[in-house]
Amino acid sequence: MEIIAQLVVLLLLTRLFGEIAARLGLAVTVGELTAGVMIAAVVAGFGTTLPVLGPLLSGIATSDTLRLISNAAIFFLVLMAGIEMRPGEVAQHSGASFMVALGGVLLPLSAGFWLAWTFLPDSDARQAQALLVGVVMSITSIPATAKIFNELNLIHTKVGQTVIYAAIFDDVIGVFLLAVLTAVIETGHIPDLTSFALLLLKIGMFFAVVIGLGVHVYPRVSRRLQALQTASAEFSILMAVALCYALLAEALGMHWILGAFAAGLFFEPARVGAFAYTEMKMIVTGVTVGFFGPIFFASIGLRVDLTAIGAVPWFVAALIVVAFAGKLLGAGVPARWTGLGTRASVVVGVGMSTRG
Repeated sequence: MEIIAQLVVLLLLTRLFGEIAARLGLAVTVGELTAGVMIAAVVAGFGTTLPVLGPLLSGIATSDTLRLISNAAIFFLVLMAGIEMRPGEVAQHSGASFMVALGGVLLPLSAGFWLAWTFLPDSDARQAQALLVGVVMSITSIPATAKIFNELNLIHTKVGQTVIYAAIFDDVIGVFLLAVLTAVIETGHIPDLTSFALLLLKIGMFFAVVIGLGVHVYPRVSRRLQALQTASAEFSILMAVALCYALLAEALGMHWILGAFAAGLFFEPARVGAFAYTEMKMIVTGVTVGFFGPIFFASIGLRVDLTAIGAVPWFVAALIVVAFAGKLLGAGVPARWTGLGTRASVVVGVGMSTRG
């Protein structure tokens, strides 16, 4: 019963703060994040002494149920982003998106490593800790980026598509970075070329299987399901395909969100029919935007450790500057090189700055 009451409070507060953000001309996601931060601040300040809400919300940030719901939210957010996209757009924007992703990884990675190396005390773990900060600074949040661009009606623009596909490339590059980080932590050395080649082979296998199934198998299954005239069957198959793709991605050493995105990407009108596409898009969008999305972004806000800001304020301030400026310049400058205007390039840089 407690988790149900907690979810009710989260939904009401995220709706309230989301509406305030929208009226101020901001993305609803900003309000949802703010709601989580406000709850974290109130709980940190008053604890269980706050009547009713204090005891109810005091342990919500570490709730296993909330963590499970947050993971489900990531799944639906990425699936929704995939449904909004088209496979044909990938080839059209892949060159520019890769350049944006590469710059958006290298500069924050280098700047984050340098910053952490400067602030951290000398120790045996200093190199691994600095690399960890650099990797965290380099990875863009696909769920947050997709939801914000969708809210602002930018997801189908050239800028929006460049950012979304760049975030996907960013995540793939992140697989290699995490392999390096893991090796440095465990052995103190960078992995050899054989390990990188094996990882690259696994990534190639994943995309080969996904494209093969998406182009040749899924449309046939979908057409047979349409004969049943039941939206529930189509939704079940979409969920099953997305989960299988996610499992495949995990098995091959990648993040499972790539599988969810790929499942949505090949669920397009040309392959499954306009009616099925429209119905599934409405269902996925409704569930995501109405429930899972607000809970996810509130949960991010709930995990903000406000005491850390007071403990190491200069490091936190420098970290925020590096996190934003690294992506703004690292992704924005390559976007300008690919032919986007100055304003559009700034939007790309800002769009790639999402974390979480």
